[in-house]
Amino acid sequence: MQQLFSNIALGFGVAGTPLNLLLAFVGVFLGTIIGVLPGIGPMTGVALLIPITFGMPPASAIILMAGIYYGAMYGGSTTAILVNTPGESSSVVTCIDGHEMAKKGRAGPALAAAAIGSFIAGTFATIMLMAFGPLLAKIAIKFGPPEFFALMVMGLTVVTSLAGRSMLKALFATLLGLAIAMVGIDMQSAVQRFTFGNLQFMDGIEFLVVAIGIFALTEVFINISEMKNPKEESMEKIKGGLWLTKEDWKRFWPSTIRGTLSGFFVGGVAGAGAAVASFVSYGIEKRFSKYKDELGTGAIEGVTGPESANNAAAGGSLIYLLCLGIPGSGTTAIMLGALIMMGLQPGPLLFQQQPAFVWGLIASMYIGNIMLLVLNLPLVGMWVKLLKVPEYLLTLFIIMFSFLGVYTMNNSVQDLVLMVLFGIIGYGMKRADIPASPIILGMVLGKQMEEKFRQSMVISDGSLAIFVQRPIAVAFLLIAFVSITNPYWKYVPMGFKKLFGKKA
Repeated sequence: MQQLFSNIALGFGVAGTPLNLLLAFVGVFLGTIIGVLPGIGPMTGVALLIPITFGMPPASAIILMAGIYYGAMYGGSTTAILVNTPGESSSVVTCIDGHEMAKKGRAGPALAAAAIGSFIAGTFATIMLMAFGPLLAKIAIKFGPPEFFALMVMGLTVVTSLAGRSMLKALFATLLGLAIAMVGIDMQSAVQRFTFGNLQFMDGIEFLVVAIGIFALTEVFINISEMKNPKEESMEKIKGGLWLTKEDWKRFWPSTIRGTLSGFFVGGVAGAGAAVASFVSYGIEKRFSKYKDELGTGAIEGVTGPESANNAAAGGSLIYLLCLGIPGSGTTAIMLGALIMMGLQPGPLLFQQQPAFVWGLIASMYIGNIMLLVLNLPLVGMWVKLLKVPEYLLTLFIIMFSFLGVYTMNNSVQDLVLMVLFGIIGYGMKRADIPASPIILGMVLGKQMEEKFRQSMVISDGSLAIFVQRPIAVAFLLIAFVSITNPYWKYVPMGFKKLFGKKA
């Protein structure tokens, strides 16, 4: 316990410096804007701002990126409630009851419930990270190469299975990401792979080129092809006061607790992401809420449950990132890539080797959650006005940041060409309903998976049996198998019926 308090003190010492306090504020402020503006989302926001972190201390960089991440979780609810436009995917569910509350003149209580529920969930996730992160890291230190390889396979399959409506499309995106990771020189044999004689490919394809191209530029192409007019909405919806009634508070707590717990374990531990966590939370409310018959007509449980869930999931996914080096979502995959670019390797040794980094991040999450609570309610009117920014200005802003960020990295025109190429690929994938986040996940984990696999083969003298001789590795591979085959289980009973007839 004494060690825990000393670590917390160290963390607040790091997060409490003037620079890091400023970066935490800038992160949550920009994150809220990113959440408010439809179509950008936390993945695009973090990818765009990675170039700004070059030259920063790693702790400062992660504080900024984490602020953008959970700030976007907050911001998406504002426009979902007021104008029925989710700022990012995890706020889609909030539209159902949140906007119905707004149409009844109860936008104030809906916004307050979303902000307070998000604050509680975010704080809970931070406490869980603080309490169980070091323990998980100590367990993970005992992992060998086979366990880490199996863990990475599990992480890829779980996220792939939840990334889109089609398993085959998500699997294609994952394999594409793994293929991109293979470009360059094989570190063991020094043989060139997929370089096509291009010397600039010998070091591989830069992570930032792919991330900005496939997220930021893809959004640019979509915005150009579908120029949308901003919604004109009356501010009458927020004139009825911002605070909750006694009845609201009575209904607020059960749904917030259910949303926080389900969001943390579904979105964080399972690696499903905030969007899946919010849908699961809404399903739980429809099953267990005393007021389930009111859901869909403006029930406060339809706001507090999903909003608590997506913020708990955002914090929970950082446990995967920091303790195991496995991103639990597309956004944390981008953060992992950025940290590797800075020379840090998230994983079980991070708590021992970089305590100031880890505990500084944890402390900054407490500070950032308080900042978000203060920001969200008084500035509602300003966030809504952001929707009136012309689409072409937003598009030009994204283009400028994309080209500047990629070019200043290596001063390479080829990187700009590749970025545009990946933007076109991302646009095509979007039109074909192929998810993009598995590409980033595959690219980030590809080289590490190859390294751990080869180390395992050296240990076992080339025998694949090493992966089934270790209980932890077997458990991870079984979870991976279940994840990747789960969508097809429903066809098994049909097969038995055809094979054995009515007796089956």
